[in-house]
Amino acid sequence: QVQLVESGGGLVQAGDSLRLACAASGRTFSTYIMGWFRQAPGKEREFVARIGMNGGSTYYSDSVKGRFTISRDNAKNTVYLQMNSLKPEDTAVYVCAASINYYGVSPGGYHYWGQGTQVAVSS
Repeated sequence: QVQLVESGGGLVQAGDSLRLACAASGRTFSTYIMGWFRQAPGKEREFVARIGMNGGSTYYSDSVKGRFTISRDNAKNTVYLQMNSLKPEDTAVYVCAASINYYGVSPGGYHYWGQGTQVAVSS
C-alpha cells in the first residue's frame, strides 16, 4: 500500500560522497522500520542499513559500517542514506524498503519496496 520513491543516485569517483533519499507516501511512515538494500548485476540483494521507527535501532552491514549513515525525518516522510568514502564495490542499485515490526536483515522481512536508484563508483 505504501509507495516508496528513491532519489540521489549518480556516477561518482572512489572516495566521493552521495546522499540518497527515499520518500514515502501516506500518513503512517513513522510506524515502519525502514531499510536500505542494494543489488549489483548478477548478484543477490544485499542488506545495507536499517533504522527504527523513531530514528533509533540503527544497524549496518559490515561492508558499509563507518562509511554510511542512515537517518529519517518522520515529519517529511523521508529516510536518508549518507554514503561517504565510496568504493567501486559499492556500485549497485540501491533500494529502500519498509517493514512492519521486523528488525532482521532478510529482504523477505520487508513488506514494501521502492524501485531503486543507481549508484556507480569509478576507480
